[in-house]
Amino acid sequence: MGSGRESRAMCLLPLDAISVSAGPRQSTVVEECGRRGPSTRIVGGTDARAGEFPWQVSVRLNGTHFCGGSLISHQWVLTAAHCFQKSRDPAQFSVLLGAVRLQDPGPQAAVVAAGAVVVNPRYAGEASSGDLALLRLVRPVTFGPRVSPICLPDAGVRFPASTRCWVTGWGNIQDGVDLKPPETLQKLEVPVIGRDACNTLYQQGAPPLPGTRDIQEDMMCAGYPQGGRDACQGDSGGPLVCLLGAAWLQAGVVSWGDGCARHNRPGVYIALATYRDWIQQHVPGIGFVGGGRRGSS
Repeated sequence: MGSGRESRAMCLLPLDAISVSAGPRQSTVVEECGRRGPSTRIVGGTDARAGEFPWQVSVRLNGTHFCGGSLISHQWVLTAAHCFQKSRDPAQFSVLLGAVRLQDPGPQAAVVAAGAVVVNPRYAGEASSGDLALLRLVRPVTFGPRVSPICLPDAGVRFPASTRCWVTGWGNIQDGVDLKPPETLQKLEVPVIGRDACNTLYQQGAPPLPGTRDIQEDMMCAGYPQGGRDACQGDSGGPLVCLLGAAWLQAGVVSWGDGCARHNRPGVYIALATYRDWIQQHVPGIGFVGGGRRGSS
């Protein structure tokens, strides 16, 4: 995870468990988001099942998997800004939805072209704040068992240290080795690591790295200090999702790190709650979920 990681669960909720806010037009997306299918390489991960993570998408550059992403509404996908360092031309990008296998996605999968790329203005390069981007699809997609959006956290939601979350993607399954990427979507359960603790880990065991590697206020960490399990190249832009009360919410977006699955180098994600207003500004009628279980990281 030294550089960015490019070509690196309907909220069925009791009314007292959540609050919902939306943009100018109330969206039905919040009523359908976060429906995770039945569950039983990401480094150290295991195969996901069909429909288990129906919000997961493959962002494709000229027809080839390049980054991960998550469906957040009928026509919008959330991913990482660093996936667009080489090009922001929407004509070069498309999104594969409803798939677990890249080469044999099945009849319920669909490829939809991108109509616009919106990069967060705070993004200033590798390991910087604001590593978020939105893709507007050329047409809306229909929700179903294999294709449905993830819930987004309202600004007040926090994911405390030790919260158990899941990261998913089709990225590399071993650090620094040129292996064929996994054919099947990989999933990995990871605990959240508090920002101060993560900063301490990144200061240990290695000479200073070029540029800043501080964990900024809009970032969060998740993983294992001992290493061995982590997101990697090709997982960039993909979702980190956590069960908060009865809702599956996307806590973060895969952003950067130092190698993959290394000792004292957990994965670093952009914390989505920080960017509620920016997302709402660009995605009409998007809703946000606030949980009763809150805390600080």
